[in-house]
Amino acid sequence: MYEMEQIDERVVLVGVDTGDEEAANRSLDELAELAKTAKAVVVGRLIQPRESAHPGTYIGKGKLMELKDLIWETDATGIICDDELTSAQLGNLEEELSCKIIDRTLLILDIFAARAVSGEGKIQVELAQLRYRASRLSGLGRSLSRLGGGIGTRGPGEKKLEMDRRLIRERISRLKKELKEVEKHRELIRTQRKQSGLKVAALVGYTSAGKSSIENALTNAGIMEDAMLFSTLDTTTRSLVLDNTQEILVTDTVGFIKKLPHHLVEAFKSTLEEAKYADIIIHVVDASNPQMDEQMHVVYETLRQLGASDHPVITLFNKQDLVETTERQRDFQAEYSIPTSAKTGEGLEELKKALLEIVRRDQIYVERLYDFSEASKIQLIRSRGQLLSENYVPEGIEVKAYVPKDVYGKL
Repeated sequence: MYEMEQIDERVVLVGVDTGDEEAANRSLDELAELAKTAKAVVVGRLIQPRESAHPGTYIGKGKLMELKDLIWETDATGIICDDELTSAQLGNLEEELSCKIIDRTLLILDIFAARAVSGEGKIQVELAQLRYRASRLSGLGRSLSRLGGGIGTRGPGEKKLEMDRRLIRERISRLKKELKEVEKHRELIRTQRKQSGLKVAALVGYTSAGKSSIENALTNAGIMEDAMLFSTLDTTTRSLVLDNTQEILVTDTVGFIKKLPHHLVEAFKSTLEEAKYADIIIHVVDASNPQMDEQMHVVYETLRQLGASDHPVITLFNKQDLVETTERQRDFQAEYSIPTSAKTGEGLEELKKALLEIVRRDQIYVERLYDFSEASKIQLIRSRGQLLSENYVPEGIEVKAYVPKDVYGKL
């Protein structure tokens, strides 16, 4: 995989303000958090008010001179731009500044590369990195390379640019095949879950909202919890018992972020689609974050892109232990808004009740007496529904249960 060098980078953050100074500053604050996660030290920041980013150098000539001075004064080893750069912008900035140029996408890719643990995660990250690199190869192929010495290899040989493109295409093709195999396995698991009748609740939210902490508090999943952005990339699914007998599955997803690179959305589609194929969305929000409303908007936009906007939503206003106001927060796009704290356990019982209420909508309450010859129906209830009580009497078997609507007709 292609990764940034793991050394102590000293970086200057660069952004463009296209009309909302406060939003530009917030975006650069988030970029600083991303830089910190990637083990870089932020030594300066620069924002230029412009109608749009400069097509050739991202920022204008005047600001470019100012940036040169800032790099020299702070002894920075590179800059991080708050948007995805084109190959022209990347090349021109490298020529002008003679230092490492990193854009927001490359920074996020580097963090993902460091955090990927599973085979699927590593494939997805490498695929995203190669797609990013392939789109930035133009203009870098002036040098020619020989394929080797000996008869038949004299002459200019294959251009380095063309060779790089071919190698990247071949590697992308292999990775896509590997990812398809992983996706088949994931699809098989989803089919098995559907056949079992177990409902699936997907935890979604902005990165660092506390999804992993919530899953750990609910299910003792043992997932790594970290204040850094994108602390977990790989999905984890655990069972959760709601009221002694009713069981559901809770699955974690990769965190969302503003300006989530297209390469990542494509590469992580199978992982992100856990939200699309879930029955319930648990939207985890960092209630202590001043940009809470903006982050919620990003999550809903991403869910719409994934085709997962029609599921019932429970919004958890997490990190209540850090919230000073006593006013109860609300999400008008969700069916339930619950103040929670993974740290103290606040709101978790209320969440279980809300989950149970949603699950019950697709179930029918059954209370009847079955003949002993119909014992197989009770086994069907056990496998697909929730058996509340089973009492053997001389006339047969008294049963109280909740069953899915599609099973009710068979009983």
